[in-house]
Amino acid sequence: MLTIEIVSDLVCPWCFIGLRRLSTAIEQVRREIPGFSCRKVWRPFFLNPDTPPQGEPYMPFLEAKFGSREAVEALFARVREAGRAYDLDYAFERITLRANTLQAHRLIHWAQQRGEAEQLVERLFVAQFQRGEYVGDVALLTQIAAECGYPPAEVAAYLASTQDVDTVRSQEAEGRAAGIRQVPTFIVDRRLVVVGAEDPAVLAEAMRQAWASS
Repeated sequence: MLTIEIVSDLVCPWCFIGLRRLSTAIEQVRREIPGFSCRKVWRPFFLNPDTPPQGEPYMPFLEAKFGSREAVEALFARVREAGRAYDLDYAFERITLRANTLQAHRLIHWAQQRGEAEQLVERLFVAQFQRGEYVGDVALLTQIAAECGYPPAEVAAYLASTQDVDTVRSQEAEGRAAGIRQVPTFIVDRRLVVVGAEDPAVLAEAMRQAWASS
């Protein structure tokens, strides 16, 4: 079984598209290679590490980062166009606050200790980019976790603690130390790296190569 590590941040719109492209690539490889199997492991990345714990106004941040409202709208248009091919409808107009994603990454880390976290990650991206929900809010994170079948009281207690804060920050720092500067980044079997929300064909080829040499 191949391990595919997905380095991403929940406030990165291209990361949502990257997940769809990865799923498409996996299905393609499964059709071609009998017995192919893989597991996904989520790794944290802070797109903007200086985001305050309480978040910050969304559009003013983006306008300052990209230079103008027109530049931001052009970016939104490119993301929407890329997302349509994967039935992703972005609702940027619903987003009011840009979240600090430390708590969300902690929740994903916690979930992965208990099994597959893909449903949770998917729901968090939906919250951020389709519902305009504030994914820095621990009450919302607890609610989302409950929707995904996790015990809400246990999740709430975990998020109210400082457990795994240093672990998540250390994992993020390790990724940067390894040279990761752009997300999504896909690490296939700890050997092959695909940077960006690449075409499914590129991701599929990396998986074929890793499988052939495993």
